[in-house]
Amino acid sequence: MFKKLFAALCVSMLAALPAWAEEYRANQHYFELPFPVKTVDENKIEVTEAFGYLCPHCNTFEPLLSSWREKKADDVAFVGLPVVFGRSWEPLARAYYVAELSDKVEDTHQPMFDAIHLQRKRFRTAEDLAEFYADLGLPEEKFNKLYDSFAVNMKLKQGDAKLRGYEVTGVPSMIVNGKYRVTAQSAGGHKQMLEVVDYLIEKERAAQ
Repeated sequence: MFKKLFAALCVSMLAALPAWAEEYRANQHYFELPFPVKTVDENKIEVTEAFGYLCPHCNTFEPLLSSWREKKADDVAFVGLPVVFGRSWEPLARAYYVAELSDKVEDTHQPMFDAIHLQRKRFRTAEDLAEFYADLGLPEEKFNKLYDSFAVNMKLKQGDAKLRGYEVTGVPSMIVNGKYRVTAQSAGGHKQMLEVVDYLIEKERAAQ
């Protein structure tokens, strides 16, 4: 009798589990980092996107991510993290940090993707970038002052250290609270990547 009641209870408990409890598995749909990376604000659940302006997949992902950012809960903090996979990537990462320090990311982020992937624009020098950002409301003088500044150089170094800690080898990748990495390959697509991120956010909330 006891065995039957226990079996029925187990079936009932399994049925009550939310769908994502069975759908998303560590090291299959997402990866647990061996050494968690410290987040900026411990009172928030930090979600980081590792991206590159030159990456066509990041360009495709951005509209979905932008919509997700607009709807995220107040206890979630979003962080953009530009990667430097080669010499041509660094100027664009510097430009992102200049925009970030100038509180202009919202005005410049999508236009940068559009310029590179739709308009086929190539930024060969810092002057090219300064002119482009000036058209978006960031004065050339301010851009040039920040571009090779101590603050931007520090952000590049800190970003590189975080990317190593996150074990990022491709973009776009998303990291939840410095503990989990999600890719389109692991999740099954760009839309699914955000669904796994939402699951991990709930996982972190439950652990608090």
